[in-house]
Amino acid sequence: MFESRSEILEVLRMPAEDYRREIMPAARQAHQIHNGGGLTAAGMIGYSNICRSRCLYCGMRAGSVIPRYRLPADDVIAAARTVSELGLPRLFLISGEDPGYPFADLLKIVAAAKEYGLWVSLAAGELEREQYAALRDVGLDEYALKFEMSDREVFNRLNPSTDFDRRMRCIAWIKECGLALASGNIVGYPGHTLGQVADDILLMRELEIRWAPVIPYMPAKGTPLAEEGGPGSLDTTLREISLLRLMMPEIRITAQQPGKNPADGLTADDGNLEALTAGADLLFVDMLPSALAKAFRVVDERLVRGMEHVRTMAQAAGMPLRLMRG
Repeated sequence: MFESRSEILEVLRMPAEDYRREIMPAARQAHQIHNGGGLTAAGMIGYSNICRSRCLYCGMRAGSVIPRYRLPADDVIAAARTVSELGLPRLFLISGEDPGYPFADLLKIVAAAKEYGLWVSLAAGELEREQYAALRDVGLDEYALKFEMSDREVFNRLNPSTDFDRRMRCIAWIKECGLALASGNIVGYPGHTLGQVADDILLMRELEIRWAPVIPYMPAKGTPLAEEGGPGSLDTTLREISLLRLMMPEIRITAQQPGKNPADGLTADDGNLEALTAGADLLFVDMLPSALAKAFRVVDERLVRGMEHVRTMAQAAGMPLRLMRG
């Protein structure tokens, strides 16, 4: 099902009522058949918001005027222990591209989190090949490195601190090291065509990703790209979620999506429930203190809530909440 670019484009372009009647239920059914239809919760720790990169769309880009912080390794480990005590099966460690964060501390954090029985995913940007291998050796399960946009020229314009070839080389190293790969796109950035969305989806399949951390483009104040337009289409994002579920039924797909009110951030009840209905299955519990959570501003109004929200969404979607390992 949906093997070709033209078939993907047909879904992306079909009338909304046809998508909701035909594709959305099929995606939900695929998740039920292949994965038991459950909702997985993960703890998330943004351990540093310092970044050397100047991506045109990111609120944490170098030069942005936001309160900066780095969490000491022991604080991150304590938060990871709390994730385990909550019964959550997964931990997502995420930071900006922070060259000042000691790599030895990162190894220590991952090793400790594995001792707590957690599936550990890390997003720390572009690293060297030997660093990915070292992270694997201390137990890291998955590395998240989004390609963001599959169009080489667009990527190079919007990510001036790196280039498309470097990004794809890092992704190749991650896979060669035997780590599970999380990767995906930004949906609906200014100028993003449906043809490019289809190419993004095909690249995710080619990369054999384990998790699709996809969200629509959300303009961040003060960033160059925010001046060009936005936000991205919520409808197109939902269609992409459904297509990913049908094309790669066993992957994780982020349900942390905005809704109709941008002020509700990524934990909007309507946005999260729509994403779950479309085939997504992964929600996060932010482990940062509220002041630091507000400073982890990849996008404005990122807002991720706690376990009560996850339980509410599971009940509303009629999905069993997974609190198992792996």
